[in-house]
Amino acid sequence: MAARVTERAGMKPTSILSAVAAFIAVALPAFAEIKTATVIYHDGTAALEGFVAYDDSKTGPQPGILVIHDWTGLQDYAQSRAKQLAELGYVAFAADIYGKGVRPIDPKQCAVQAGTYKSDLPLLRRRVLLGVNQLKKHPGVDGTKLAAIGYCFGGTSVPELARSGTEMAGVVSFYGGLSTTMPAKPGEVKARILVCHGGADGHVNQEVPAFKEEMEKAKARMEFITYEGAQHGFTKPGPAYQEKADKESWSAMKKFFAEILR
Repeated sequence: MAARVTERAGMKPTSILSAVAAFIAVALPAFAEIKTATVIYHDGTAALEGFVAYDDSKTGPQPGILVIHDWTGLQDYAQSRAKQLAELGYVAFAADIYGKGVRPIDPKQCAVQAGTYKSDLPLLRRRVLLGVNQLKKHPGVDGTKLAAIGYCFGGTSVPELARSGTEMAGVVSFYGGLSTTMPAKPGEVKARILVCHGGADGHVNQEVPAFKEEMEKAKARMEFITYEGAQHGFTKPGPAYQEKADKESWSAMKKFFAEILR
């Protein structure tokens, strides 16, 4: 919008410039700038390399979202989701569960890494909680408004966060594995749970009935959405990608966060 300044008698050039500056300051909103950075933290002697994204134009503490990567480790996809969350006004921290430099590409290597943590839930829960603690440390985070999301391996990890009784507003699992060797106990699940599940996910479908029964017995507040025809990995670019399920599940997450964090 072009600024229109009317010069009046007795108005000095410097006054005109001041008027223009004042008008621009009021009329034009501050432009959001998404800042990102790598964050080195540790589990004992093991170095972990996380990724933080936030909107630099925001003032005051904002809700914080933990992002847990899929079975390929903390690579571009998890980082892109963290940036998208930052664009929504959240401070997003993508945790590194595998450790610095461990970024498998081959499916066999991915399976080995994911299996290491799935078979050792205390280790998995500890690494996820370390991510929560790093999120809390960010100066722009409101520590009373925290949530977590995860994809695939990460979608398996965030229900463990809820099962462990961690104080969070909610967790969102995107096509995550739902079975566990450490089931939730009645009254211990504090976080609300949203599951975004692909109806054609052959990796997870057989785990759904037991998971729903577990959550019911635990008296957890859980919403379960099935996207019919969607396969495992339906949000990630690749053979299984389904645009409709991707967009609808992201919208469901945004609505969920609007309810529990605002």
